[in-house]
Amino acid sequence: MKEIIPARRVADIKEYYFSTKLKEVAAMRAAGTDVISLGVGGPDRAPAAEVIETLRSQVLRPEAHGYQSYTGLPELRRAWADWYRRWYGVMLNPDTEVLPLIGSKEGVLHISMAFLNEGDGVLVPNPGYPTYSSASRLVGARILNYDLTEENGWQPDWDALEATDLTGVKLMWMNYPHMPTGARARRETFERAVAFGRRHGIVIVNDNPYSFILNSRPESILEVEGAIDICIEMNSLSKSHNMPGWRVGVAVSNPTFISWILKVKSNVDSGQFRPLMQAAAQALAAGPEWYEEVNRVYADRRKVAEQIMEALGCTWDPSQSGLFLWGRISDPAVTSEALADRLLHEAAVFLTPGFIFGSNGDRYIRISLCAPEERMTEALNRITNLKPTSHNG
Repeated sequence: MKEIIPARRVADIKEYYFSTKLKEVAAMRAAGTDVISLGVGGPDRAPAAEVIETLRSQVLRPEAHGYQSYTGLPELRRAWADWYRRWYGVMLNPDTEVLPLIGSKEGVLHISMAFLNEGDGVLVPNPGYPTYSSASRLVGARILNYDLTEENGWQPDWDALEATDLTGVKLMWMNYPHMPTGARARRETFERAVAFGRRHGIVIVNDNPYSFILNSRPESILEVEGAIDICIEMNSLSKSHNMPGWRVGVAVSNPTFISWILKVKSNVDSGQFRPLMQAAAQALAAGPEWYEEVNRVYADRRKVAEQIMEALGCTWDPSQSGLFLWGRISDPAVTSEALADRLLHEAAVFLTPGFIFGSNGDRYIRISLCAPEERMTEALNRITNLKPTSHNG
């Protein structure tokens, strides 16, 4: 039989790190090892009771099961627009400036396909969410990594970006509050990003799913005057509302940008499940007490995560926000991959090595707060009882 060769785009990307590593974790568990996973940022608690009840009641209706609009239910778009008004002070037209997505990770690819031709340049943060790079490779774009460093508070170096050859650059990915480092959004960063994008004709995309987690003042790049002309912001219910598996996200921007993304989206999916969208609208109506309770739980877990970092001899910035704790490995002889593998195989604790987020993450390790406090405490005990490692083998 003649050899079958996949498309070049398949050869240009690797399987997602968590996809491969969680297979290893699953194999260890199948063999009887009690692995504690503090790797993936998938909330382990349930959505609000009224959200689940809305889904349950609506799914029983006979008319609930048909195809839905590619732009989502009007009530869901209105709910997103009202949410942006209440929490960010941003006014949006729900009919033209709001596009519900089947998850914001999926939206990364939709946006890449809508704005990037083969060979176009795209600015990707290092460290940053790996999907920005993989989606760029899937569409054949030219990746220009821009450095984020601890010394600069994990904010872009705008002087360095201005000195970069920006010929053919069409898109810039940002993510504040930042994943994986937990660096908070800064008004100055957003203002400079908007000015940079307008000056060079570069679309700025801020991926914003963490603004409500351990963060007292949620912020949106669209709060900056004129931002909507050059920016797209993505948001999600995965982190803030304990709904990662529901795949409910949104892109908000000006009507032209939204129409271009819709052209891609309408040829890729067939809309979301109607009861799910109705339940998502219910989730978006939550009051401050919902976010206060979510953050109370994460604040308690964060204290244990800090103890784990201490046990590992790592340092961290206490001002971090988001679902993770990002810590610097103090031992120069230990890489993040080596440390993560040792913890998995010797302590049965899965942490995320920073190298998967880019070369600037290799000296760091990330702990997810998405596990019950007692499991995190058990992980701390296991790590504390590990025997010291020898660099001489």
